[in-house]
Amino acid sequence: MMIRRVLTVAAAAALIPLWPVAADATSHARFATFNASLNRNAEGQLVGDLSTRDNAQAKVIAEIIQRTRPDVLLINEFDYDADGKAARLFQDNYLSVGQGGAQPIGYRYRFTAPSNTGIPSGLDLNNDGTVVTTPGAPGYGDDALGFGAFPGQYGMVVYSRYPIDERGVRTFQKFLWKDMPDAALPDDPATPEPADWYSAKEQQVVRLSSKSHWDLPVRIGRRTVHFLVSHPTPPTFDGPEDRNGRRNHDEIRFWADYTQPGRGGYIYDDRGRRGGLGQDEPFVIAGDQNADPNDGDSYKNAIRQLLDHPKIDSRSVPSSEGAAEAAALQGGANATHKGDPKYDTADFSDTAPGNLRADYVLPAKRLKAVGGGVFWPPAADPLSRLSGVFPFPSSDHRLVWLDVKP
Repeated sequence: MMIRRVLTVAAAAALIPLWPVAADATSHARFATFNASLNRNAEGQLVGDLSTRDNAQAKVIAEIIQRTRPDVLLINEFDYDADGKAARLFQDNYLSVGQGGAQPIGYRYRFTAPSNTGIPSGLDLNNDGTVVTTPGAPGYGDDALGFGAFPGQYGMVVYSRYPIDERGVRTFQKFLWKDMPDAALPDDPATPEPADWYSAKEQQVVRLSSKSHWDLPVRIGRRTVHFLVSHPTPPTFDGPEDRNGRRNHDEIRFWADYTQPGRGGYIYDDRGRRGGLGQDEPFVIAGDQNADPNDGDSYKNAIRQLLDHPKIDSRSVPSSEGAAEAAALQGGANATHKGDPKYDTADFSDTAPGNLRADYVLPAKRLKAVGGGVFWPPAADPLSRLSGVFPFPSSDHRLVWLDVKP
């Protein structure tokens, strides 16, 4: 498997009075996740868009990052290319250039690696009677190892002010779903056999990660914090077999097992190394989990596997004024939600399922959370122009951060 790790020179970071910023690293480090919707419809298009300094969406995404100034940042929905060119161009042409009056921000370290999205399986994974292997053709994404119109669409990238221990990096792109004990494999409702949506042959190919799971050890001073990142599939866009809902559940479960000593022995990474984290290793889980603890379409309340985890501190819940305001203004499905709208992180308007808490930064209990938030300014805030309303200038998701003492 090809993995690209790229070093770049850091630009000076300055405090910005319009939004809370991270303190010195001796106090705490700011971890963040942002589903930035920097995905494109064709392979190479993102590289093209980032090759100039005038892409309107990329400028807004960069300004949000410059306003919040994370120390360690996961970006979901950032198309992967084997040379890491898009990741470099976003730093050079957007993050390193002040946007909208914000100060530039530089990340000396970044990491990207292949995603299962858009990789053809050569099999009929959606059971519609047709095997689609032509990228971009109708049905191609449903038969791919992870939904995508081409290999790498909806990928991930991590930017960090702190060194990433390259030799300690673990990726789990190729872990097979069937190899998870008691996996929630989907069932074909038309047959009497259990968990048979995928044939025996298909189960030898179907991977757990719709994109990938990465364990990135980040060295912050004398401490190493494992940044555990992923982007589980939405629990929708399927049928009564609920194959996406079940996959979302088990993609989330992966980190629950990985961080619980004694439960991750079955896990193997892309180099063949087995096991999860050790007893006392600090970690931060981040990503668009596509699962809300109270609302939406999750299978068996999937996110509770992390929120109720004995090793995870889920008490510090980032929130925003803008999320509560949007839910009230939009009404519709939002009016029926059980959860407090101030914790929402994704703006899905007033149609089903309404706005949701989908994006998370969850530290180990041994790390002390000292603050956090969601970049969703209320309409009266001048920076609300960056999040906006549909059609969004940036993304339908919001950047979520948490400050922790390493």
